[in-house]
Amino acid sequence: MDRFLIKGPCKIKGQVSISGSKNAALPILASTILFEKPVIIKNLPRVKDIDTMLNLLKSLGSKIQFLNNKSTVKITKNKKKKIFASYSLVKTMRAGILVLGPMIAKHHKSITSLPGGCLIGARPVNYHLNALKKLGMRYEIKKGYIHAISKGKLKGAIIKFSNISVGATENSIIAACLAKGKTILKNCAIEPEIKDLTDFLRSAGAKIKWIGKRTVQIDGVQSLNSIKYSVMGDRIEAGTFCVIASISNGNLLIKNFDPNLIKTELNLLKKIGSKIKIFKKEIYIQGTNKIKNINSIITKEYPNFPTDLQAQFMVLLCKANGRSIITENIFENRFMHVAELRRLGAKIMIKDNKAFIEGNTEFLGAELMSSDLRASAALVIAAIVAKGKSVINRIYHLDRGYEKIENKLRKIGANIKRLS
Repeated sequence: MDRFLIKGPCKIKGQVSISGSKNAALPILASTILFEKPVIIKNLPRVKDIDTMLNLLKSLGSKIQFLNNKSTVKITKNKKKKIFASYSLVKTMRAGILVLGPMIAKHHKSITSLPGGCLIGARPVNYHLNALKKLGMRYEIKKGYIHAISKGKLKGAIIKFSNISVGATENSIIAACLAKGKTILKNCAIEPEIKDLTDFLRSAGAKIKWIGKRTVQIDGVQSLNSIKYSVMGDRIEAGTFCVIASISNGNLLIKNFDPNLIKTELNLLKKIGSKIKIFKKEIYIQGTNKIKNINSIITKEYPNFPTDLQAQFMVLLCKANGRSIITENIFENRFMHVAELRRLGAKIMIKDNKAFIEGNTEFLGAELMSSDLRASAALVIAAIVAKGKSVINRIYHLDRGYEKIENKLRKIGANIKRLS
């Protein structure tokens, strides 16, 4: 099993190019099940979750052809339709459930495994199932699989989500594209990745319009057109590199990314003392050796602070002058990195969904264990500024969501090596 060897502290400077967004690409790839005609998707990140989704699509009858150094993929339909999404493919990735909506909309039946992914909280699929049921899907769960069917085409409905759910919003939007009549979804998630999905579907001929801040209307169409589409940049990767520059007193130019997508995060980094200049598709960020503490980081749905950057910001606040507080409102198990950060010397106390972080930590290298994707990124950041050697085990979590992160880090000054 691969692990990272990192020798710190490292001085970070140079430039880094942000890859395509994993969280935008996954629903876009799932939605290609709706298409009869070929689709070309560009700027795909080459990460494990994307490979898993492409293998899942292959198992469901799509032909996958890589172009342009594997960051572009052409997806064509085979004549034979398949409706079985197996546990072996869905178990490692939460987004596996996203094939359910398009399969029901297109083939009117599906057998889909309940999904896996990081062990950071319950994340139930009932929001997906309840919404699809209102569109006309009937289902039962047997031996870990959702056996679903619809009598012909799904039918448009008015659906209000009881909780804001990114995945359920995506699944419902995709399914409603081919439904009969009009669907209105209320209390939707509005993450940029969802806007990217709706832009993709609209450019293929879907009739989708936002009619309120969290309300979307979809008028069903007969079929979707062949298109080429480029996936947006990854805002969590961009945010992670901003933290790396900030904590290491670094100088970093972050390219191939729209700064408007992480306004909340950039404003927080300015508060703690980082100097930031933003351009059309670039962020220039200079860290500070006098990091200020913050007591007001609360993870909430977009456009608020994202849970996917909570662990990375926690490492940064360990180096701040004074005590900071982070409140985690999205997932109940999202502090699993804390025990590992303590091994490096962090002083963090957890009470319910709050983390109390004592600043001025001098990290000392240690052997560490990754527990989930974003926790792994946090450990890498801590190891980069720690004194001495750190070994980070179970980095397959990182490979699920960050493209060639060690290569990118080496180019900007990190002393990092992958050990097999």
